[in-house]
Amino acid sequence: MPAMPELPEVEVTRQSIAEPLEGAQINAVRLGKPLRWPLGVAPQSLAGARIGQAARRGKYIWLPLSRAGHDAGGLLLHLGMSGSLGFHAQTGEPGLHDHFDLFCDRGMLRLTDPRRFGAVVWSESLDADPAASLLARLGLEPFDPRFDGAWLHAGFKGRSVAVKQALLAGDVVVGAGNIYACEALCLAGIDPRLPAGRVSRPRADRLADAVREVLGRAVRAGGTTLRDFRDGHGIAGSYQMQVMVYGREGEPCRVCGTKIRRIVQGQRATYFCPHCQKR
Repeated sequence: MPAMPELPEVEVTRQSIAEPLEGAQINAVRLGKPLRWPLGVAPQSLAGARIGQAARRGKYIWLPLSRAGHDAGGLLLHLGMSGSLGFHAQTGEPGLHDHFDLFCDRGMLRLTDPRRFGAVVWSESLDADPAASLLARLGLEPFDPRFDGAWLHAGFKGRSVAVKQALLAGDVVVGAGNIYACEALCLAGIDPRLPAGRVSRPRADRLADAVREVLGRAVRAGGTTLRDFRDGHGIAGSYQMQVMVYGREGEPCRVCGTKIRRIVQGQRATYFCPHCQKR
């Protein structure tokens, strides 16, 4: 049951690598097989730069760089569909799927990505291309104080697409990937097939609260590990033990006992309780 890293997994990864990397000096960079986009600078040009505090925007991690106290751009990292970042105190020979190694004076940051849909790109800043273009269409962060039912209701207005698909689009709010969209809609009591434009304001309030609650729980649980996700220290997540509907087709709803249903929306599996979740 594969699942690509979503916002909670990326945030857990960011948290796990932020402390060991902050203030570290880059010694060298090794590139393996090509990733989704080119690095954009010569690897050796990054040597000598210091890494600042890791940040996250959507499913991207930003590592700001500096030289002699002045900004020197940064690295924008994406885990793609199967990637993971690991921080290792000791360097080791790269494996078949290790495509980016950043060597610093504290150890090595390694991107492992079997499908090579991930990326590491240099950008002058988050407001300059290529970072600006990659981040341009992202909606609000779910933990942004501006994200609430009113924002969600306004963003869904006039949309005929199913509410689950609207959540996955990421242009209204980022982070509600497939697992978490299913779980948030369950918590809010909303049928995933309901057209987004028909979500009432009270239901939008409940859904916004549910999105924040579900993503917050997932981050606190270290993310969801269905197959191979690990944080920067190799620790698996445990949110999969808390799910209400995702992956539970035919099993009883934890609230009412009705069998969980599975349908396909936009080529993605959707799980829901036909009794608890109303159109």
